Amino acid sequence: MTKFDYRKALEEIPHRPGIYQYWDADGELIYIGKAKDLRNRVSSYFVKDSQLNGKTRVLVRKINRITFTIVDTEIDAWLLENSLIKKHQPRYNVMLKDDKTYPWIVIKNEPFPRVFPTRKYIKDGSRYFGPYASVGMMHAIMDTIRELYPLRTCNLALTPENISKGKFKVCLEYQIGNCKGPCEGYQTEEDYEQNLNDIRDILSGKIGVVIRRLKNELDKAAAELKFEYAHHLKNKLDLLDRYQSKSTVVNSSITNVDVFSIASDQSYAFVNYLKVMNGVIIQTQTVELKKRLDESDAELLSLAIPEIRSRFNSTSKEIIVPFTLGIDAGNLKFTVPKQGEKKNLLELSLKNALYFKKERLNQYEKLNPELKAERILTQMQKDLRMNVLPRHIECFDNSNFQGKYPVSAIVVFRDAKPFKKDYRHFNVKTVEGPNDFATMEEAVHRRYRRLLDEGQTLPQLIVIDGGKGQLSAALKSLKLLGIDKQVTVIGIAKRLEELYYPGDQYPLYLDKKSETLKVIQHLRDEAHRFGITFHRKQRSLKTFRTELENIPGIGRTTAEKLLKAFRSVKKIQEATPEQLREVLNEKQVDAVKGYFASH
Repeated sequence: MTKFDYRKALEEIPHRPGIYQYWDADGELIYIGKAKDLRNRVSSYFVKDSQLNGKTRVLVRKINRITFTIVDTEIDAWLLENSLIKKHQPRYNVMLKDDKTYPWIVIKNEPFPRVFPTRKYIKDGSRYFGPYASVGMMHAIMDTIRELYPLRTCNLALTPENISKGKFKVCLEYQIGNCKGPCEGYQTEEDYEQNLNDIRDILSGKIGVVIRRLKNELDKAAAELKFEYAHHLKNKLDLLDRYQSKSTVVNSSITNVDVFSIASDQSYAFVNYLKVMNGVIIQTQTVELKKRLDESDAELLSLAIPEIRSRFNSTSKEIIVPFTLGIDAGNLKFTVPKQGEKKNLLELSLKNALYFKKERLNQYEKLNPELKAERILTQMQKDLRMNVLPRHIECFDNSNFQGKYPVSAIVVFRDAKPFKKDYRHFNVKTVEGPNDFATMEEAVHRRYRRLLDEGQTLPQLIVIDGGKGQLSAALKSLKLLGIDKQVTVIGIAKRLEELYYPGDQYPLYLDKKSETLKVIQHLRDEAHRFGITFHRKQRSLKTFRTELENIPGIGRTTAEKLLKAFRSVKKIQEATPEQLREVLNEKQVDAVKGYFASH
């Protein structure tokens, strides 16, 4: 097989807007992209491997042929890319995960048109409104319409000829007041059409127009003393007011606008869409995208917008977005609001996207707990500016009591969770007096000297409980062992939860709610707990051992045997001579019993 010569392929690609297609050696279409300048965009893929992320490197290695299509404008490229991705679904392109068929409300193209929900879009001249991402919202609108306007629900062919010949009889719907009986000519087409005009306005979000029309009609009925009809109109107005109060109302000057926002992590992105008509949000939907090539938020939003607008038949000329997309969209206007009502709309959209993201990721993580660990580790790698995932983390903490009984503790986390069987503690051997820095230096040196001697793997991240002094002491030992460049080491100071890096004058402050800080705090607290527990035990043992060593004939080794056997001085005092003889000789038993008898 001939090796693909990308340089030769690039020579044929012009500096024009368009779409490009990558094909593999089997002739399969694997990626479709758009560009303002085709040659510049395609050539950006063929750089050094180190300049590409892992997934893109895999894609580039599979490219065996490049085709392209030139278009007149960038907006044409944008729309063509979307339609081709939908048609071919290439392996390395992002696809919107949500493929559900949403319901519409249709005003049927027929005499005395019916109004009903449907999931089938038929091009027969009927007027369709929607689609509705929320079936509940759609039913609420239909219930409001049915309460406001009597409409026929039968599928009879109500042509003038059939009605004039008397082919039909009114049904129960007429008897209970849900229909005015056009089938027998009790309602004219003109009267029916007036109702449909209001219904079209309601479905288009022009509720204010309908309310003004009804108010004018109400005033006229009251002036003509048609009180029963006026009461009927008043009930309609109350119903519309109740319906409107359930809608999210914004500034009425904002008409026919699309709002998009995005919330993402390493693997997924969630795009929220709000449709605003005449000051009312009439559509809202959040779709999920799975990343394929570590796409940026701008790239993902650019892919999602035409697909969602196509799905919901949007003709809005203004699109509100959180950041500049760099798309020359012709007659479309992209707005990045900084304040005001449009900014509030964008924030509302983002709240929806973030909520959807949280709920969906929680679902995924319940089904697969490893996903949560992977997400946290990826976030830690990003926050702590590491080159690798911190799958293995170790944290050191020192304890002493008024400079006496110094001990060090080390706790180990694997995949962001405690790994207790690897916890260790050290009795400090080389430090005299209260010297926290020297204690830290000894503990770090002993820990990693042993790991190196035993050929064990080093952690990716070392956390030192303390500020710059303790961090410098730890780094001194790491340098002595020659591993200071192989691991990331940070210190955490308790007062303000500051993170210190070696040689960095200024601390790093993480968001108090960040998962990275929570993991580091958990490490620090766990090391403190483990260290304090061991320290108290050692302090007690040493205190009791000192007291036992005051007994004639009982030395340090014998005192430790007694404590190991009886666990406390009190139990030694209460022990019978027979029990003591299991550890001591006869002379020592007499000495112990005599000592406690005289104290």
